[in-house]
Amino acid sequence: MKVTDLKIKNLVEYNDEIFNIVEIFQNNDNYFVRIENEEHTISLPADEIKPIKITEDWLERFGFAKTYTSMHQIRYERPESFIKYDIDLRSKKVIEGLKIYGNAIKCKYIHEFQNIFSCLFGKETNSIFSNLYPKAAV
Repeated sequence: MKVTDLKIKNLVEYNDEIFNIVEIFQNNDNYFVRIENEEHTISLPADEIKPIKITEDWLERFGFAKTYTSMHQIRYERPESFIKYDIDLRSKKVIEGLKIYGNAIKCKYIHEFQNIFSCLFGKETNSIFSNLYPKAAV
């Protein structure tokens, strides 16, 4: 996970727990993050946090619903017609990823999804996914 891929409010994993990034700072050539969840606030080197892989469970938390299943693919869609996510069940993973307005975007991790949404729509994901995760920005 590259520190340059991180933003404030990204969801990440540390010690098998989910955290929000609340601060990113640099000391000499080292990057650190302050992360928090409902139980902990921790400052640590940025390279100690892990990305959260997008799974079917996470897609459902984000308000996606399974709309199609075949031997090769599973499709999840949101009520907004412009956001879809395809899971490619084949070994090459040709079609896996986020689809926004029909454009395929490689996106395997939650923080990537958050960053893409923020860049494309100029707002944080919590503006449409606000009821998902207690005390965590989505």
